[in-house]
Amino acid sequence: MSELLASPELSGPVAITGATGFVGRALAQRLVRAGVVVRALVRRADVDLPEEVELIRGDLDSPAALEHLVAGTSLVVHCAGAVRGIDRNAFDPVNVAGTRELLARIGQAYPGVRLIHLSSLAARNPELSDYAASKRAGEALYGPETRCRWTLLRPTAIYGPGDRELAPLFGSMARGWAPRLTIPGARLTLIHIDDVVDAILAAAAHSECVDGCFELADARSDGYSWAELCAAVGALRQRRVRQVPIPPGLLTGLGLLNVGLARILGYAPMLSPGKARELTHPDWSCDPRPFRQACGWTPQIDLPTGLASVLGPH
Repeated sequence: MSELLASPELSGPVAITGATGFVGRALAQRLVRAGVVVRALVRRADVDLPEEVELIRGDLDSPAALEHLVAGTSLVVHCAGAVRGIDRNAFDPVNVAGTRELLARIGQAYPGVRLIHLSSLAARNPELSDYAASKRAGEALYGPETRCRWTLLRPTAIYGPGDRELAPLFGSMARGWAPRLTIPGARLTLIHIDDVVDAILAAAAHSECVDGCFELADARSDGYSWAELCAAVGALRQRRVRQVPIPPGLLTGLGLLNVGLARILGYAPMLSPGKARELTHPDWSCDPRPFRQACGWTPQIDLPTGLASVLGPH
């Protein structure tokens, strides 16, 4: 992404929220390797980030930390997001209130800053889950009155080295068993982490993306069937992958049980009835063409290559 290095958006440090997450860490590593000065908002000092990254201790509800984070920056990449929880109260403090606070800090003191917000394709269907609804509510904070130049990116399911969400599923497939979580005929879309980072960098380098919301997926934007995913893993591992159907009702029941246990034991669940509705949604196809037209970005990682980066070669 040579055009990024020449972009005026990099005239000052690049600030990242959620830098210890899957996308934020990959972005920070890429920028550091390119010689870009990176500043990251972190909750604690002992984080797995390149030593060149300047760490700002605090959270999205820490005005002083946010002011320090954005001071003197030309680009802020907002990757922070809550993905686990029992109800909206678990998601909104980060996905909505945290975004509102970040926008307020930027708008008050640095309205010329460029902000790229990593949302989620789930925001397109807020009725499915509390997570999806909170991501949509966070997106709704942007508009003509927003006092900075912004871009919203909606990637579909992200996978790649370092991922903790899809890796167990792919690992099960590699061992020859695939729990089929979707209904027959459902389409799933994917995007590799390297392509997501490329998309963020492309958005930063192109003013055509300002004040826009864009969906992201790999070259198969129409998605994959469950059989195609199993076949791809099977081809990589040179073995048959057997599908084990999981009825939607059973998945919802497991989500209810998990939420009940989470209330008792005090942990943040990933599987919930809302997440079950996301997993069984029939069509996660998306349209990345507007983003490609705006900045020339093209996904580079196909499914076999991406799976090999997660599972290793045969």
